[in-house]
Amino acid sequence: DLLFKPEESDVYPRGAAAQTTVEVPGISTILCGAFRPGHFRGVTTVVNRLFNLVAPDVALFGKKDYQQWLVIRLMVGDLGMPIEVVGVDTVREPDGLALSSRNRYLSEAERLQAPMLYQTLRRTAERVQERVAPVAAEQEALETLRQAGCRPDYVSVRRAEDLAEPSAADRGLVVLAAAWLGRTRLIDNFEFTRPI
Repeated sequence: DLLFKPEESDVYPRGAAAQTTVEVPGISTILCGAFRPGHFRGVTTVVNRLFNLVAPDVALFGKKDYQQWLVIRLMVGDLGMPIEVVGVDTVREPDGLALSSRNRYLSEAERLQAPMLYQTLRRTAERVQERVAPVAAEQEALETLRQAGCRPDYVSVRRAEDLAEPSAADRGLVVLAAAWLGRTRLIDNFEFTRPI
């Protein structure tokens, strides 16, 4: 096994403020990008730098942060990097809560409530599969989260391959959400297929 643990000066020799930035337009400014302006520019800049330093053949990214995974895939494709970007399925607790370092910020009561986010995403997917319009299913999910005491940033049904708004013909979909539970911002998603 080998661990690459660079100093900040190795990654940003002229300092982070002077670093050339990399940004994937469009997808970086929707969903989480709309609530965290500049976040994905920081992600793509540091990952691009890391890829150039390490020159990997394969890079694994967790699909819990589905948008980040797609942003990195697009960056690699756009820049012609010879790297296979593989999405790794989300690992969950037995009650469905996605494993995340953020979970440690949940109080005991919030931890018991937190799996409701994933349950809401699954129910939203079911509603779309029952031919409920995605916009209506999203509104139902937002209301469910609010009634459960969350402060949702968004719930959105998107085309799985690129996070575009789905057309009626699109089958491979993903529903994504970000919601605050207490002081913790949870993100999650659920991929599904809409019936013909």
